[in-house]
Order: sequence, then structure tokens, then C-alpha cells
Amino acid sequence: MPNFNEGQAMAIPWAIQMKAVSAEAPSRLVQSLTGAILGCGGWVLSRGANDSGTVNMLFEFERQACVDIYSVLVAAGLELSQSGHVRFTELCMCTRNQRRDCGAEIASIELEIQTLPAESMRVRLGSGAA
Repeated sequence: MPNFNEGQAMAIPWAIQMKAVSAEAPSRLVQSLTGAILGCGGWVLSRGANDSGTVNMLFEFERQACVDIYSVLVAAGLELSQSGHVRFTELCMCTRNQRRDCGAEIASIELEIQTLPAESMRVRLGSGAA
């Protein structure tokens, strides 16, 4: 976890790094994801996009909101990496099974999204291949 020092990682046991792709324009994606995360009760600690179309976001939320956060990421059109789906599923299942003990604990997500032109995304997903 390069952006977290050891003390932070111990204080936030659910500090997850994830990658995703999206066909959404970077500026619009940052705006919509920020609103969605805030709407679920999360906190956006940093956000931005670079010239190559990569969007980076660091956000936190109470674990009791993990299903809502997961849902808004998918609803925003993100194609999460396989490991991102696995880690988020683990977080949701662990939280569900231990809700009384951990629901108010904080989870932290460091998300890197590579935005792609819509045509490239259709080919990637197999719906636009000729």
C-alpha cells in the first residue's frame, strides 16, 4: 500500500487499492462518483484526473455503507478489476456477518480508473466487435 504508512494501514484494516475502467469522460466521472460517494455518507479525501485519462480517488466510508458504495461504483459504469470485486465482496460479507462489531469502522478505498473512449469500451466488453 504505497500511499498509506504502516500506522495508517493498521488503523484502517480495510484499506483497499482497486483498479477499474470506464467509458465516461474523466471530469464527468469525477463529478458523478464524488456525488454518489457523498450521497452514501462517504468522504472523498482526494480526487483528480490526469491528461492520459486516468482518474484517481481516495475515499472512506463507514463499513455499514459498503453495499451502497459498491452499488454506486457499479451503477456509475465502472468495470472493476477481478481483485476489486473480490475484495469488495469480502468487505461486504465480513461486515454483514459482524455488523454489530464493525459497522461503524472505517473502510478506505484508493481507486484508479482508466477512462477509455466509448468505442474502445464496447470492443473491450465484446458488444461492439465486428
